[in-house]
Amino acid sequence: MKEMKFKDALAKLEKLVEELEGQELSLEDSLKKFEEGISLVRFCSKKLEETEKKIEILTKEGSKRDRKPFNLEIND
Repeated sequence: MKEMKFKDALAKLEKLVEELEGQELSLEDSLKKFEEGISLVRFCSKKLEETEKKIEILTKEGSKRDRKPFNLEIND
């Protein structure tokens, strides 16, 4: 099974919230949608944490690089 993309999971979660808020659902249907929503929240949270870690790694690597001063020579 192809892994879901973050934006697709978020859109699906938003739709579930609208359905839970706007419809008269049976207890069983509400529970199913709630369970699916919890799974989507966990998925999105995991993706956000992974992205945050990647950003931290990239910014740390960037700050450790040798930086040379920029020399601008002007010839008169």
